[in-house]
Amino acid sequence: MDDIVRQAMAKWPHVPACYGWLGLDARGQWWLRDAQAQACGGFASGRAGARGTLLRHEKLIDFIGRNYDADARGCWYFQNGPQRVFVELEAAPWVWRLRCTEAQLELTAHTGALLAAADVQQAVLDDQGHLYLLLPRGLGLVHSQDMDDAARALERGWLAEPEELPRSVLAERFGYRQSPQALEQATEMLPDR
Repeated sequence: MDDIVRQAMAKWPHVPACYGWLGLDARGQWWLRDAQAQACGGFASGRAGARGTLLRHEKLIDFIGRNYDADARGCWYFQNGPQRVFVELEAAPWVWRLRCTEAQLELTAHTGALLAAADVQQAVLDDQGHLYLLLPRGLGLVHSQDMDDAARALERGWLAEPEELPRSVLAERFGYRQSPQALEQATEMLPDR
């Protein structure tokens, strides 16, 4: 996390969190979701306009990546100064880029962080044919453009044979929330005790 973010958190410790305004797609791209985009439906709904506007500003994308984390509920967020901006996930909290060379398997997170292939704990194939890898950071979807590299890594024994699981169970099994906004709205509807 950036020092300037830590300083802002210390200076303003009680800034309300923001829900629904940022999304991460299955290609590792960030999307800004204004009120109009949110009115079109959930980020992962596939409805026209629900994604919002693709972020293209490289310095902002890097800033988000450096300050991306999860809370104890499994909700992923971007710490924007003193405010947590919770992220709607299309698939998983991470998108992994793979490159299989003659000598090794190279892994990079959608945030740009370089990862050790030895840290891969598990491979998972969902019922739609998407490949996920579990690393200490969490579960991540292998980018669709890197499936040839993933197949070569499997052939070479650099990745374990994937466990087959329905996509519907991944979030619960691997401890993340696809929609922190939906969780927050459900919590707000609970009667006071």
